[in-house]
Amino acid sequence: MNENQISRDEDNFSNRQYECAEIDPKNFETVTKKRKRRRNIKFQVFKLIMIQENDTHIHEFILLGFSTIIELQALLFVILLIVYLLTVLENIVIITLIRRNHYFHKPMYFFLGHLSFLDAWYISVTVLKLLVNFLVKSKSISFTGCMAQLYFFIALVCTECILLAVMAYDRYAAICNPLCYPVIMNHRICMQLAMGSWLLGFTTSLLKVFFISQLSFCGRNVINHFYCDISPLLNLSCTKRFVAEMVDFVFALLILLMPLSVIIISYMCIINTILCIPMAQNRMKAFSTCVSHLTLVIIFFSATLFMYARPRSIHSLDLNKLVSIIYTIITPMLNPFIYCLRNQEVKDTLWKVLFGMGAVSRVSGSNQ
Repeated sequence: MNENQISRDEDNFSNRQYECAEIDPKNFETVTKKRKRRRNIKFQVFKLIMIQENDTHIHEFILLGFSTIIELQALLFVILLIVYLLTVLENIVIITLIRRNHYFHKPMYFFLGHLSFLDAWYISVTVLKLLVNFLVKSKSISFTGCMAQLYFFIALVCTECILLAVMAYDRYAAICNPLCYPVIMNHRICMQLAMGSWLLGFTTSLLKVFFISQLSFCGRNVINHFYCDISPLLNLSCTKRFVAEMVDFVFALLILLMPLSVIIISYMCIINTILCIPMAQNRMKAFSTCVSHLTLVIIFFSATLFMYARPRSIHSLDLNKLVSIIYTIITPMLNPFIYCLRNQEVKDTLWKVLFGMGAVSRVSGSNQ
């Protein structure tokens, strides 16, 4: 019997009681008290049902991660720990080189320093929790912890998309307008572009996570992933998720396609300018300054578009995890290598610093 039927029956019963009360006025007060008592009982029952329903809602999630045998988990833990420490160390080295060497106080290296700082945090958001889960039996993460991880992960992804577009614009200004480059990309403009990238990325993430956090999660609380991502969380929702999905789709479209459009247009102008350079040697020298950035763009956007811009009907949980490894673990690790190996200036300065430290240590040892 549904709620409407109960209400109709109650009204009919009350009407009959009221008719009896008109026949016998002495019973009017008694009928009124019974009606109020019946309503109070109904309200208490409804409240109890709602409390029991809320108790079934999910307060924590289980991250499956990489469910393999114990021996392989130990090997994965060692590999991921080495990759994590190496990534953080090499990004710190890049940041230190850029800050301490005045030669690198240029717009291109200024943005590279921001990218290195972002990558160090980017890998920490996902891999640290994964490493902890390898060591403990309980692979749970609280609802608040999951939302926090999701927020910082989306914020850093969005910031990197915008930052890569800003770096493409910097290369466009340097190659297509070399005489006006110092004016176009002065220190104030560089600071505004960098801070705007961070602010826009974190604001977009706040809006997306807000709508996801308003969903109710009940039933199975297992996330077949190694971190809290959007799609697995939406699939666990037991309420209408149309608004959250639309907000996620619209912002994902804007954050991915707008920076990608800026990058494509910038490189079309760059290629057109390079082809107009008469000498082949000068053409190669101009294009060599873009190779590192272009490599990062191809790796990052290929994996990101595959994850977030494909039809929902095409899904493979194991494939999702594999692709996620590319842009959450491998890309932050490769970024410093790509810039160091492809950029002769960075490579020469790094060797000078390393050999300089070695020479200082040898001199101090001989004096002792």
